[in-house]
Amino acid sequence: MDKRDDSGLPPLGRMMLWVDKPGSVTKIIWMLTLVCAALFAADFMYEKHGHFEVESIPGAYGIYGFVMFTGLILAAKALRFFIKRPEDFYGDKAIDREEYPADQLDKVDHDA
Repeated sequence: MDKRDDSGLPPLGRMMLWVDKPGSVTKIIWMLTLVCAALFAADFMYEKHGHFEVESIPGAYGIYGFVMFTGLILAAKALRFFIKRPEDFYGDKAIDREEYPADQLDKVDHDA
C-alpha cells in the first residue's frame, strides 16, 4: 500500500484524510443516522410551547423535514421528465461544438 505524501497539506487537510479511505462513506452515513436518531429522541425529553398545536408533537420538525425533503426529491424527479433535453439538443449551434482533427485525437482501445 503506497503512502500518500501529505506534507504539503494544511493541518486540517491532514486531519480530514480519513474521509478519502475506503469504507468512510459508510461510517459517515452511520454517524449521521445516529446523530439524527439521538436528536429525534431528545425531542421527547422536554416540553415545548409552540405557537401552533402541531409544534407540541414530539419529533414534529424531524418528521416534517423528512417528508418535505422526500417530496422535494420526488418533485425534482417529476420535473426532470418535463425539462430534460437530449445531449445533442443544441446541435451545431452549441458553443462547445467543435470538430477536432483526427490526427490530434488520442485513440484508446479499451478492449485490449
